[in-house]
Amino acid sequence: MILSMLGDPEATVQCSRAGCTLPAQTRIMWRNPKIHDETRTKVWLACADHEDYLAEFLRARNFPVSTEPFTGA
Repeated sequence: MILSMLGDPEATVQCSRAGCTLPAQTRIMWRNPKIHDETRTKVWLACADHEDYLAEFLRARNFPVSTEPFTGA
């Protein structure tokens, strides 16, 4: 869904939290070191309300996590 929205300048990219329809403001980069090496990074997008929740969910599983502002594509 996110990929199809990136080409549409009118589309709002939403938070990755299940059921959330708020616009994404933060990019959360993470990986599962048990199955991925350092070259594989996954990305979740978060609204201001869910940034801490999503990042802590990943950190609780000892996944490397970093965040940066999401500015669009």
